Amino acid sequence: MPVLKEMSVAEITKLLQEAGVSPSIQRIKILQFISVNEKHSSVDKIYQDLVSEIPTLSKTTVYNTLALFVEKKIINSITIDNTEILYEQSQKPHAHFQCNVCNNVIDIDLSSSLYGIKKIENHKVEKVNIHLRGICNECLKNGSMK
Repeated sequence: MPVLKEMSVAEITKLLQEAGVSPSIQRIKILQFISVNEKHSSVDKIYQDLVSEIPTLSKTTVYNTLALFVEKKIINSITIDNTEILYEQSQKPHAHFQCNVCNNVIDIDLSSSLYGIKKIENHKVEKVNIHLRGICNECLKNGSMK
């Protein structure tokens, strides 16, 4: 997967073309949004932030575009607790920590050895997801408890 951080429109266009994806304005803007946002974004968040800039944008277009980007390994998707799907650009091996109070999802660095597992007892491992839950340091500082 490519590193998306702070890519220009020309760089995003080239990346999409190299992945076999036609670079429409919606696709470019969605990928640009993900490339500059450190947080894990949902379809709703991406749609809400882009619809004023692209009035013809629909949630279906956002959803289909993100699914295509995941399929082409341009971005990652994560699902925590079988709730909404979140999208991220992070390329490094990491786990996800979700706060029980504020629901923020935070990347936690991990040893890449867990992500390097290819086979377990003759099973092919295609993806490793590690999700942790608890209370984030900001909520702990604020005295927020659930």
